[in-house]
Amino acid sequence: MEPPTSQVALLHRISSIVSSELSLDEMLGEIVGLTVQVTDCDACLVYLFERETNEIVLRASQVPHQADLGNIRMKVGEGVTGWVAEHRSVVALPAHASADSRFKRFRALVEDTYEAFLSVPLVSSGDLIGVINVHHREAHSHSSDEIALLTFVGEQMGGAISKSVLAEENARLLEETAEMRRQLETRKLVERAKGILQHRHSLTEEEAYLRLRNESRRLRRPMRELAEAIILAEDLSRKSDAIQ
Repeated sequence: MEPPTSQVALLHRISSIVSSELSLDEMLGEIVGLTVQVTDCDACLVYLFERETNEIVLRASQVPHQADLGNIRMKVGEGVTGWVAEHRSVVALPAHASADSRFKRFRALVEDTYEAFLSVPLVSSGDLIGVINVHHREAHSHSSDEIALLTFVGEQMGGAISKSVLAEENARLLEETAEMRRQLETRKLVERAKGILQHRHSLTEEEAYLRLRNESRRLRRPMRELAEAIILAEDLSRKSDAIQ
């Protein structure tokens, strides 16, 4: 049996998103757009699962929440969102959503004052990736088709989001590795520059370091640049002495 036309159209759009070279944030923005299309909601929030902390973290929203992205967090099992994450099950609250015993309110989220609330897991091969939350200002009866389509979005987009999360994590690790390498190279240069100052001016190691630090502050130049200049001057001096 073929899926409904709306589902076919969604599948085509999802396929084009998955095959694109979108960043994680751009892909999350696409999920928000798909969700609004499917549910005609007043607000949509997307949370991602952070394995290191076992928390669900706000990463995208329809209503602007720039300062809250990455900062609003819930433990798995906490609030309706955490419950959905824990049980990989849909929760649909057509009215008085905040009266649900599982509900956890955040002052920063105006969406938490809305009447209706639908929460759907974002999964990939059964693994939790995150949660999609849908809010309506007024009471709203979530139809079975609406829930099915949003669940479909969560299942189809889960794999793509999982790959984007992995790519973002790999990029972060590469940057951290590069930064560690830069710091190590800087320490080596500073150590060499200190040795030159100690030899040329009969300074202790601490005195040589303080001279480097003070000159760096006075000239408003990074210690690495200053160390490189000292090393270059020393190398040139040695070459000049060798020629003579």
